[in-house]
Amino acid sequence: MKLLKTMLALLLLVAAAYPQTEDLGMGAFSNDKSDIMLAVDASLASASPDNTYVLFVVFMAAKSQNQNIVVSRDGVVMIYNGQEYKMPSLQEFRENYKGDVWDVTRYRKLAKEGIISSWIRFYDFPSSGDFFPSLQIKSQIMTDEGSMSSNMGFWSKCYFKNPGLKKGDTLVIRVTAKNKPELKGEVTIKL
Repeated sequence: MKLLKTMLALLLLVAAAYPQTEDLGMGAFSNDKSDIMLAVDASLASASPDNTYVLFVVFMAAKSQNQNIVVSRDGVVMIYNGQEYKMPSLQEFRENYKGDVWDVTRYRKLAKEGIISSWIRFYDFPSSGDFFPSLQIKSQIMTDEGSMSSNMGFWSKCYFKNPGLKKGDTLVIRVTAKNKPELKGEVTIKL
């Protein structure tokens, strides 16, 4: 009996120490347990893991309704095989990748049932800016940071230079607040 109680306590400790990612299906993943709630649509990255730059659409919101959280583009990282990767600058991205308009067109055709079934349906995500705005007439403006508070979230396309991703690989998207670095959120993604 003592062994069972010890095992249960250990299991609860492990569950509390590691964020819980929910696989929503169709390439979407969510974690609403962290200070920064995240939902990541990785459907295009999953469909094209060999692109030079891989696209993740990231939805963020503050777990506490009375907090204002600011996230900068440098606060969003991809962790793959123990290595942390930051997003490229917009200038570097534009010089080295010409497929973003094609990516947006393909992304619009993918199913969104997975991501919309998460906590994001209870939040408003105004089109206030994007880390990687498309080169189209009705695109959003470029921003280096986004804010979230109350029921207002922030979403953006997030590109990372492909470090050699393959179908079936596991990676983590981590977001750290600029104004309060102790506030974080992360989602584990399986391509």
